[in-house]
Amino acid sequence: MPVASRWHRGGTPTHKLHFRKEVEIRTTLQELLLYCIFLINLCILTFGMVNQHMYYLNKVMSSLFLDTSMPGDERTNFKSIRSITDFWKFMEGPLLESLYWDSWYNNNQLYDLKNSSRIYYENILLGVPRVRQLKVRNNTCKVYPSFRSLMSECYSKYTSENEDISDFGLKQDTEWKYSTPSSNSPWHWGFVGVYRNGGFIFTLSKSKSETKKKFINLQLNSWIRRGTRVVFIDFSLYNANVNLFCIIRLVAEFPATGGILTSWQFYSVKLLRYVSSYDYFIACCEITFFILFIVFTIQEGIKIKEFKSAYFKSIWNWLELLLLVLYFVAIFFNSYCKIQIFLLLESLLKSTEKYSDYYFLAYWHIFYNNVIAITIFFAWIKIFKFISFNNTMSQLSSTLSRCIKDIVGFAIMFFIILFAYAQLGFLVFGSQVDDFSTFQNSIFAQFRIVLGDFNFAAIQQDNPVLGPIYFITFIFFVFFVLLNIFLAIINYTYSEVKADYSIGRRPDFELGKMIKKSYDNALKKLKLKKPQEDEDNESVKSRDLAERARREGFDENEIQSAEQMKKWKERLEKKYYSTEIQDDYQPVTQQEFRDLFLYAVELEKELHYISLKLNRVMREVSALPY
Repeated sequence: MPVASRWHRGGTPTHKLHFRKEVEIRTTLQELLLYCIFLINLCILTFGMVNQHMYYLNKVMSSLFLDTSMPGDERTNFKSIRSITDFWKFMEGPLLESLYWDSWYNNNQLYDLKNSSRIYYENILLGVPRVRQLKVRNNTCKVYPSFRSLMSECYSKYTSENEDISDFGLKQDTEWKYSTPSSNSPWHWGFVGVYRNGGFIFTLSKSKSETKKKFINLQLNSWIRRGTRVVFIDFSLYNANVNLFCIIRLVAEFPATGGILTSWQFYSVKLLRYVSSYDYFIACCEITFFILFIVFTIQEGIKIKEFKSAYFKSIWNWLELLLLVLYFVAIFFNSYCKIQIFLLLESLLKSTEKYSDYYFLAYWHIFYNNVIAITIFFAWIKIFKFISFNNTMSQLSSTLSRCIKDIVGFAIMFFIILFAYAQLGFLVFGSQVDDFSTFQNSIFAQFRIVLGDFNFAAIQQDNPVLGPIYFITFIFFVFFVLLNIFLAIINYTYSEVKADYSIGRRPDFELGKMIKKSYDNALKKLKLKKPQEDEDNESVKSRDLAERARREGFDENEIQSAEQMKKWKERLEKKYYSTEIQDDYQPVTQQEFRDLFLYAVELEKELHYISLKLNRVMREVSALPY
């Protein structure tokens, strides 16, 4: 055997390359097996945190508190409140009727209610609801001098600097006196502002009649005033049938422009985590998740120590680090939620005559759910690391890696045009069309146009001239030009990758073949598969092709010549495209040159023979009568 065939460039023997490849294969399979166990555990853990009852509980509660119409006006509910009068009608009507359920549908006592409302007869109202408002001070905005004689009061939008914390009205109870913010609960992000905790607060009574009197008294004494910027209605429910807490917040914002904007939040969460046997199984999955997190952290630490700066050159290693960060954040928030639930839940359950602030627990529990959802998304993306050893998946990754520079250049051009059209749409249609009411909405509207979800009639009605021009030019430049350029970049690069793979530049090993080979070897060792079953498929195919050629009229010389050329081709491909020799260039010996020369001569003969046959066919075709 020539020296160049036995030794890798740099002096590495071929048998050592085989050993390294076997180690790499074994390591990859071990990592894949361990990661599959981890991924299954993570899926069980995440899906064990949620169930379909959360959706149904949110649905029935939102239907009750949002869609219930006001007395005497079937078209008005919480969603359609637009004035302070409508707001008080909602408080004294649908809200009051929905919160206090004290009898069965035939007015009989179903069970001992213990001075507690049971909404829909199944959901216990925890504690009492709370109503809270935030105000701004007078003269927090500047009035143009010409209008100062017409306006003696001016209330700006809500900010923490503009907030009014002075007592007002009757100045007797908490609803007229400012309460300092709680350090626990998060701020609320509304439509027109970000609102902090605290404010002017009052809690409802256990009695429906007393609560109604309270509403009437507040309305008569103008509890909601011009400076009011937001009113929160908070309460919590517990359904023991499905072990779920439903934390509800109804929000009415009073923007500086006037009117009311309503919004709502319904959080169904499982705060009592370990009740049934399945819950304890989920706890075991959490412990397994923590152990595997430690194992993966140690593995990545060893890799960083071994490869140093070269470790950060791989995109998969960056994904590994991102996943480790997400694992740590998920574990941290899970522990934090458990500690807070342990510290606060028992005291909240005991305070039946006061407002129980479950919103704090629900908020962080939902935040933890979001973190774990992002974590499992990237955990599934990591699967591509292992299946990239497959030929098809390797082509995909090679295509993306090769065209990344072109895609970045295209993205710069695309976003320049996108932002230009977004700003144009915001300035022209922003005051009339909801899709362009803010610059952020305008940006997302561009993507919706590309996907076909767009209200053309709205912009045409707002501006009959610029509306159609804007729409047509955007569709032309983005949809017909830029998107086709993007597809052309991908198609051209994919064609190059396919061409390279067709001449033998392919992955060093394919995971599917490795698994199949390991499976066959295991069957042989267990004597479940006989050796004669492993007959060479290529030999079978060659015999079949030869028989087919004889049936079609080829003589034996042509068949033998084709078989000889095929053998030469396979031998040369094995020599120069084999994964055993990992150079791009190897010295050519005299014998190898002779083989290549003979192969080229045979190719020339075949081409000459094909040319003669084509000429004969063309002469016969030209001789045919028309």
